Amino acid sequence: MQLTRRALLALTGGLAMAAPVSARRPDDSLGDTERRAADAIRGYAAEGDHRTATAVDAASADRLLTLARATGATAWTDPFNLSRVDPISHFAEIDGVRIDGLPMFDGGFTGGAGVAGRLGPIERAGEIAFVQTPPNGEAALQRVRAASQHRAIVAVTVGARPGLCPVNAARFSQPFGPPVLQVGSEHLDAIRDAAAAGANARVVAQATRERALAVNVLATVEGGDRELAPVCVMTPRSGWHANASERGGGLACWLESMRAVKAARCARTVQFVASSGHELGYLGLHAHLERNPGLANNAFVWVHLGANIGASTGDTRMTPSDGALAAASTRALSPYGLGSIARTPVAQVAGEAATIQEQGGRFISFIGQNAWFHNPRDLWPDAVDIAAVARFARGIADLTVTLANTG
Repeated sequence: MQLTRRALLALTGGLAMAAPVSARRPDDSLGDTERRAADAIRGYAAEGDHRTATAVDAASADRLLTLARATGATAWTDPFNLSRVDPISHFAEIDGVRIDGLPMFDGGFTGGAGVAGRLGPIERAGEIAFVQTPPNGEAALQRVRAASQHRAIVAVTVGARPGLCPVNAARFSQPFGPPVLQVGSEHLDAIRDAAAAGANARVVAQATRERALAVNVLATVEGGDRELAPVCVMTPRSGWHANASERGGGLACWLESMRAVKAARCARTVQFVASSGHELGYLGLHAHLERNPGLANNAFVWVHLGANIGASTGDTRMTPSDGALAAASTRALSPYGLGSIARTPVAQVAGEAATIQEQGGRFISFIGQNAWFHNPRDLWPDAVDIAAVARFARGIADLTVTLANTG
């Protein structure tokens, strides 16, 4: 009896023994991938600030939809509702000096007059507290806010580069705590000194909430065997600023994987999700999973293309949910000089992949570090290592084809 490829893979250990399948067309060089990635990221960064449910977010979805359809995949937009935050007036006034900022989107808001009182360290009782936070410090900041008895908080965001680097609003759908005004790190010394001295301060964090629509961009490439569970490839597409390197690398890999799967005619159907609402507690992914019950754990595997893939100032790591996915990923990335990619323990999984883990799904997640993370100067071309993006795009495309051809 002649074994099919699916049966042979099953007998030899399935994914753990599957040979990598090249996603490259015969006339397609790594330079071609680099040019496509550069076009995608350059255009994305030029759109403006990619905050969820804004005009920029809508225009960005339309452009991404066009790029997805150009691969030959079936693509569409899928809207979901949210209560969008529209900031009105947002600044701190400390001893008469005004410092502009941005409210936390999952906290309370003030009226136009704001909150006035003495400024002090977060550990000291008083009207207004000062706290310092990294741009990815939402968990620790949530704990501080939950315990605070202050009427308002001034949070200085401190990243690797100066600037206002907003913290994600993980509790966007369940806002809590006092109003929080986030300000840039260039004001850290002045605000810390003012807090130590108990300076007079006023915080205005005025905003409204309005019902609005955001959209996920979805695509699918049908596989040859519809009885097989699908492979899902997801990447966020929203954020606080232009996000050239934070989101650009993931979007380039997403499109390249789509193109590769379409050319390869795989056994499994591959579903692609580019979700809005990333900075607001992963709203887009949650909306997608609510509309597709069981998909999180019924999919064969999720490929998560997270933040900062191919950023010019940091490395990219992978977090696999099991050893077979780790081995398959290493084999796919090795031909592109990425075989020694660092591995993060599954207990530290972050981003949208954490939601898949919570719901019992298998995943391989790629997330990088970036000195310009959440920074307004995360811009094309300086924040992006386009050659690295192209290598990751090709390796992840190969991995996606391999997964989609695993029985």
